[in-house]
Amino acid sequence: MYSVTDPATGELVEEIPNATDDEVRAAIGRVHGGYLAWRRRTVAERAAIVLRAAELFAERADELAAIMTLEMGKRINEGRGEIGIVVDIFRYYGERGPDLLADEPIPIRGGEAVLTKEPIGALLGVMPWNFPCYQVARFVAPNLVLGNTILLKHASICPRSAAAIERVLRDAGVPEDAYVNVFASSRQVPWMLADPRIQGVSLTGSEQAGISVAAEAGRNLKRCVLELGGSDPLIVLDTDDLDETVKVTATARMRNCGQSCNAPKRMIVLGELYDEFVDRLAKRVTEYYVPGDPADPATTLPPLASIAAADEVAAQVQTAIREGATLRAGGHRIPGPGAYLEATVLTDVTPEMAAYHEEIFGPVVLIFRAETEEEAITLANDTPFGLGASVFGTDRARATRVAREIEAGMVYLNKSGGSEADLPFGGIKRSGIGRELGPLGIEEFMNKKPIRL
Repeated sequence: MYSVTDPATGELVEEIPNATDDEVRAAIGRVHGGYLAWRRRTVAERAAIVLRAAELFAERADELAAIMTLEMGKRINEGRGEIGIVVDIFRYYGERGPDLLADEPIPIRGGEAVLTKEPIGALLGVMPWNFPCYQVARFVAPNLVLGNTILLKHASICPRSAAAIERVLRDAGVPEDAYVNVFASSRQVPWMLADPRIQGVSLTGSEQAGISVAAEAGRNLKRCVLELGGSDPLIVLDTDDLDETVKVTATARMRNCGQSCNAPKRMIVLGELYDEFVDRLAKRVTEYYVPGDPADPATTLPPLASIAAADEVAAQVQTAIREGATLRAGGHRIPGPGAYLEATVLTDVTPEMAAYHEEIFGPVVLIFRAETEEEAITLANDTPFGLGASVFGTDRARATRVAREIEAGMVYLNKSGGSEADLPFGGIKRSGIGRELGPLGIEEFMNKKPIRL
């Protein structure tokens, strides 16, 4: 069952039944048949439609942001910001797509060859709830320009976002059989992926979901892109403005109520700064992040996406405290009907504790002390995840040197992990497989076909 439940109040707003197996099979047939026509359109035609979609997303930003606020509690201003990056992504691939898909000469001995870049067919997208529009955009925009068609299964708490995205694409000129939203259940995903008409899958979600989808993709020889969990480190080497560093890092962690895969979840601070950093960050999250209605632009701490999510994060925090972590701020569910949790700071987390190894997907900061640069790098890399990382320091050469030693898919200097349409996004280790966005994002489901002339 798909349902809309307001996480600010716990009120059930709407329920939508899952698609039947026959309906799902029919949807697969539509995108498979649609591929044959969509791929024959010129790249310029497909790119023009994607550019039109960028315009419509911009025009409907307020509507889409309000839907996200209702479905998963996103602050209204953050929702508008999310649509901003969606517009950037569609615009980037609409403008750059023809160049990215141009034939490339291949130097070979004794002749000539050219590398052509072609689509592979109908693709399945399995999308999460934390960024209901952005994470769809980074999968859909490049593949529509490339000529693939899309069958989209969104998160079960985001049916209105799913339907609104489909309306935008339809109004932009994407044919009805080139992009199809289907309210499928998780149970149906394995056999959807096993269907020979589906050529690949992109999933953003939990580590366990990624393992399941990757196993099914491997069993059926299907391409897959997985963006999974993260426990991103943020190293503070030094700073000439501690208050500003605290503000920036707190903002990065609390963005989307802490429900961002590539948010800096583990802050590693050099010894001489550690005590003051902890005190100021604890003060910042206590005083600034106050619960409120996510539809109110003045709100700084919205609810988590669901009551279950808030309860789970609260339980993780309490487990860490029982195991010996020190609570510096917050740590408790906020009384009332919504999915609210206090902004929380924990220190003294050790490798023997569950919190050291797992991803805490909520407004919780873990702060670690490192006495040396080498110790900071070791702490940063001591995780099963490897999505992103950040390094803060006044000496750019030193920060760059540290960044090169971090085992992650992407590293940012003097800023938190974010997303940019033209910058590749993705992780290593248990954070996933493949890259999205930028020039690499259009290549994951591409047939790079050489033609010997």
